[in-house]
Amino acid sequence: MSATARLSELGLTLPTVVAPLAAYVPAVRTGNLVYTSGQLPMVDGKLSAQGKVGAEVSAEDAREVARLCALNALAAVDALVGLDNVTRVVKVVGFVASAPGFNGQPGVVNGASELLGEVFGDAGAHARSAVGVAELPIDAPVEVELIVEVN
Repeated sequence: MSATARLSELGLTLPTVVAPLAAYVPAVRTGNLVYTSGQLPMVDGKLSAQGKVGAEVSAEDAREVARLCALNALAAVDALVGLDNVTRVVKVVGFVASAPGFNGQPGVVNGASELLGEVFGDAGAHARSAVGVAELPIDAPVEVELIVEVN
């Protein structure tokens, strides 16, 4: 089943690609790899959540936010090469704006990883980093970037 068909089956629609907040592009292709810029949890041009995970944002809510970040990253891939040209998700990097003492970053970034598995099946299994940080742009709780292999 194609990735776009699977998204539809899951009841998901790719959002419009989020406009860059600074001097970069949403995604770049080199050879058979596409690298996305870090994607924030934007919905209709606004953050879906703000604050630190473990303080203003619960770990459970942050997991859903990470899923949204991954969906935005897929939109960037789709706009550049077409989502159905993805043959494998290679790497996911998730950044979690963490309150002092919060160490559940892997569980938060699972939101992104699980979405990719739902969309791509076995080709969605990937290497990953889940990193706690002090701050993210515009007070976002999570930022996700992808590397995918394409035809």
